[in-house]
Amino acid sequence: QTVKDLMATATTRTGLKLLTTILYNTYQTGRNVAVDFKSNVKIVVDEFLPQWNYTPKPQLQVI
Repeated sequence: QTVKDLMATATTRTGLKLLTTILYNTYQTGRNVAVDFKSNVKIVVDEFLPQWNYTPKPQLQVI
């Protein structure tokens, strides 16, 4: 809760504010992704904290 409160006070130089949410769900570890997941979604890791921050970039499929 303390980290959430501190993060909620953050702003950018241009005035953008941060929205924070605490997830209380427990997620199962060790699960495998779908077979075609890695071929359809590119994972871009953050330079500053690559072990924590990443962005999934889904590939658009043209039909």
